[in-house]
Amino acid sequence: MATVAARRLLLPRWVAAGGRGRLLGTAAEASPGGEEARGGGGEGGGSDGAIYVKKPAAAAAVTTRDETSVAMPTSFMTGSVVGKRFYRDATVRLADDCNGWTVMLDYRTLKSPAKRPLKLPSRALAMAIAAEWEYQESDGIRPFTMPLMKLACTALERVPLTRTKVIDNLMKEFHQDLVFCRSPADSELTIGVHQKQKEKIDPILDWVNTEFGFKPVVYTTFFGGKQDEDLTKAVETVLKKTTDCELASIDAMAAAAHSLVIPLAIFKERLGIEEAIELIRLEEDHQVDRWGLVEGGHDVDIADLKVQMSSAVVFLGLSRGM
Repeated sequence: MATVAARRLLLPRWVAAGGRGRLLGTAAEASPGGEEARGGGGEGGGSDGAIYVKKPAAAAAVTTRDETSVAMPTSFMTGSVVGKRFYRDATVRLADDCNGWTVMLDYRTLKSPAKRPLKLPSRALAMAIAAEWEYQESDGIRPFTMPLMKLACTALERVPLTRTKVIDNLMKEFHQDLVFCRSPADSELTIGVHQKQKEKIDPILDWVNTEFGFKPVVYTTFFGGKQDEDLTKAVETVLKKTTDCELASIDAMAAAAHSLVIPLAIFKERLGIEEAIELIRLEEDHQVDRWGLVEGGHDVDIADLKVQMSSAVVFLGLSRGM
């Protein structure tokens, strides 16, 4: 038997049929056996909070998992369904070295596709990822419903090995940042966008000047412009000082926003999610207001953007313990 020193997530798991939810207690409370399952009276009982989960008899026949851990296949990062739910409970516990938190699927430690223990910087982030696992249905594990888990794998595996390349790619796109591109004011089709950009984006450009000490260049050409070298270096310095989780979040937001300034403003707590999405969609929303929304197109893009940006912002905050 294995000891799982963690409390059961106090999060609702919504049942699709009927839309009802049930509030989950501790793993011990959810286990059959009542007081015995809580450790009362037997070895390891008392007030230490230890929870004993009995290993299922069929576990030895499962070739994709070992006795103490379970690793996700590489297809987890891109696949739609990677297999049926094989666990009963998702819990969290302090890492063996007491430096970080891990997620437990029953008695097994969750590992990344590279078979590294998924050690997370905060209990809040570990609980959120455990909640993603808890919400999986019995007929299949769906990675596309687990954005925090994917970001955690990226921060654990990709960023440490390719940090320099990630930063270089971000800086290459910096000069063509969304907030530096201004629509012309001399056209009937673009004058409305130009006015909204001045209203909404100019305050962010002022923030860039104040935060980094250099005024950004605004251009009206599709080919982009060139930002001051000192501003570029100042932004790059901020990226180099980020943690792996922070850089993974910024990179994910930059890819969704076509902007590095907007993720940095979120990182520095200058922007919130709703403000950021408004800036990203400013031009397209103007066109939708004028010409109408294309169902199955604009609405899908909006939903996808909200998921990508929101999950990255939540991951950033929880990795900091916020």
